[in-house]
Order: sequence, then C-alpha cells, then structure tokens
Amino acid sequence: MADRRDLTVLLPVVPRQRLGRTLTARAVLSGCAVAVVSVLVTALIGLPIAARAVEREARESLTAQAQLAANLLRPRLDRGRTADEERIIRQMQTREVTAYLIRHGEADRPGLPAQVIRRIAAGQDFAGRRLVSGRPSIVVGRALPDGNGVVLATPATSGLWRQVLRTLWLPLLAGLAAGVGAGALLARRLARPIRNAATAAARLRAGDRKVRVPVESPQEAADLAYALNDLAAALATSEGRQREFLLSVSHELRTPLTAIRGYAEALADGVVAAGGAQRAGQTMLAEAEHLDRLVSDLLALARLEAADFPLVPARIDLATLVRDAAEAWGGRCATAGVVLRVSLPAEGQIPAFTDPGRIRQVVDGLLENALRILPSGAPLVLAAWAQPDAAVLEVRDGGPGLTDEDLAVAFERGALRQRYEGVRKVGSGLGLALAAGLVRRLGGTIEAGHAPEGGARFTVTLPSYETRTSA
Repeated sequence: MADRRDLTVLLPVVPRQRLGRTLTARAVLSGCAVAVVSVLVTALIGLPIAARAVEREARESLTAQAQLAANLLRPRLDRGRTADEERIIRQMQTREVTAYLIRHGEADRPGLPAQVIRRIAAGQDFAGRRLVSGRPSIVVGRALPDGNGVVLATPATSGLWRQVLRTLWLPLLAGLAAGVGAGALLARRLARPIRNAATAAARLRAGDRKVRVPVESPQEAADLAYALNDLAAALATSEGRQREFLLSVSHELRTPLTAIRGYAEALADGVVAAGGAQRAGQTMLAEAEHLDRLVSDLLALARLEAADFPLVPARIDLATLVRDAAEAWGGRCATAGVVLRVSLPAEGQIPAFTDPGRIRQVVDGLLENALRILPSGAPLVLAAWAQPDAAVLEVRDGGPGLTDEDLAVAFERGALRQRYEGVRKVGSGLGLALAAGLVRRLGGTIEAGHAPEGGARFTVTLPSYETRTSA
C-alpha cells in the first residue's frame, strides 16, 4: 500500500485564487470609512456651532471698538469735521472693518443701509447682520446725541471659515488617525484566529493530525477553533480505525491465500500423493470460498457507502422468512451441537416492508457469527414479533456474550475482531458492519445488547408499511 505522502502527492492541487482584499485591508478601509464619516458628521454639527462662536466673537470685538469710537467722538462731533475725527476713523478702519460716521442723520459715505442710519439718528444702538455695499456684514452702531453716531461693519464671511478650519483641523485629523489605528488593530485582532485556522487546515491537509488551534475570542473564532480541533481529533481516530481495519483485512486475506498457495505448490511439485489430491482440492475450494465471501463483503460495504446498492423492498411475512432461515440452518446447528429455537407469535403473519433477500443476508450473517463461538449444547434463538407500525427480528444466543464496551463499537468494522483475535474464534470483522448498513438503508434500526440466555442479542426493527428508503 502506498505511503500517505505518496497519496498526498497524487491528490489534485487546486490553484488558489485571490478573491480580493484581505481581511486586514478590509478592516483598515472600514475603519477609515468610519473615521471619515465621523469626521464629516462632526464637521456638519461642529462647523455651524464653531461659526456661530466665531461670529459672536467678531461681534463682541466690533461692539467694543464701536463703543470706544463713540466715546472718543462724543465731544468732537459738535465742532464739525476735524483732523481728530479723521484720525479716529482711520484707526477704526482696517482691511476687514469699515467705519461710518453718522452726523445729523446722514452717513459720511454710501453703502450703509438706511434702516441702520435711521435707528442711529433716532438715538438707538444697533447690532446685527445687514447688507453693506451688497455684502452680508456684521454691523454694530452706537448712537450719540443730536442724531450723531458711529457704525462699524465687517463682512460676515471674511476670514470666518478660515478661523473655523484653523480651530477644527487638528481634532478632525486626530479623529481620522484614531479611526485608521483602530481599524488596523481590529483587523489584526480579527485576522489572527483566521490565519491560525488556515495554517491548521493546511497542516491537516498535509497529514498532520496532531495540530490544534488555540481557542480565543471572539466567540465566532472560538467556534471555528473548536470545530477544527474536533475535526483533527475525528480524522486521527478515523485514520487509526482504518489502519487497524486494513491490517485485520490484510491478515484475513492472507490466511486463505497462504493455504491455497501451499497446496498449489505441493500439487505442482508432486508432493501430494494421488490419494491426497482430492483432499487438497477440497481444502483449496473451501479457502477460495472463504476468500470469495470476504471480497464480497468488502464490495458490499464499499457499495453501501457509495449509495450504489440495489434494494427491492416489498411487503413480506417476516414469520415465513424466519421459518425458512431456521430450516436452512437447522442442519449446521445440529452438527455443531447447538440447540436452535424459533420463537414466533401464535397469531400467524408478521407484516414487514423490506427487501427479503437483504434481510435474509442479515439473518444469515448474525446466525453465522453466533454459531462460530457457541459451545456444544448452547441455545441459539431466532425470534420475531409484530409491533405497532413495525416488525421486530431478534437473534439471541447463550455464548460468551459482549461487554458494555463491546456493545458501543459492535457495528464498527473490525472493532470486535481486533478485541477478540486470539481469544476466541473471530470472522473478518465485516459482518456486523454490513448488517448495520443494510438495515439502515432499508429504513430500519439494529441494536446490540445482552440476551436472557446469557450471550449476545441483536435486535432488528423494520417498518411494517411502505416508507421512503434509500435505493
């Protein structure tokens, strides 16, 4: 048999396809997107608030300047326009602030709204937004006696957004950097369990059954780790059983082949006398039949597992099948000194919907297993009875029986053979596994237990009406 490494080499290698960005890249991009959205939301909420704060600050500054100008101009306005007034007005005016002087209800230059002029002339102070020379502006005016006053105006948008952005750019940049960093950390945290799982899966594929994935949060990653660890343990157990099964089957195949080869060599070398040729031929025929049964069982198991097994279920009388089996096995049981008993209900038929040939195969296999280990004088019981919507078939014996540990693995291939080889007579280790597979395919159940006669009990439950079964 080829080494596992050779089998691995023969497996088709499917080229890996890059399906897009890695989880790390996606998480970083998601973090950036969240950060950008957060920044935009912050900007939409914060910029108007900051703009109002800057505007309030500008209005307060303009109010202070207007009050200062009013205090300086109050004693001078009655003297007519003087050099002091010009100097004060020039000091008030900057690139962003325009100063207007109201004298007796008239502005010294155009552009100031008439409403502002009228209020100042009426002796009322003014503060608010108005259009000055066609531009939205913050306007602050202080009234003086005799319809006089001073008005300062600054464009409402002049430098406002620049000041707001100057105030907010650092917090916004810090939020974006924090989003990128959080996305990167989150990506590494989420990707690490997946990378560990991928590495473990690759090692499993390479044949390493001792690999285990560390279990860590979040819960989804822990579930993935548990699943891979359970898979590795199941693969190790399954391969161990397969290895033991193959060893058992190899030994079982080698035994008849050795006998056939020995007798064939003896016949070819002329060692067997003329009188012994018939005996040699009978032995070779018996071993060949043993070998044929073993190969047939292996083929049947393989076809069962491949769901390629012909089944012809029909409505039958299970009592008739039991009587036929008892008649066929009566002679063999008598020769072995085993007492074969049949237990059937007195009312007659036991309806069942099943494949009679396959169920007879199951019964023959169970009887052969029991007869192999029963001592002379031990009982062998073949029973059947009807239940609501089911028919029950049972094979019991008075042999050495099975332990509770044996019952748990009774239908696994080669399990009982491995336990009892060299202790008592054993078969190929395939019969019970084949029987269990046949019964399940027919929609029934099979159980192993302890018989009241002291040995083993095998109970087969079959449907008594047509059900959906695997073909």
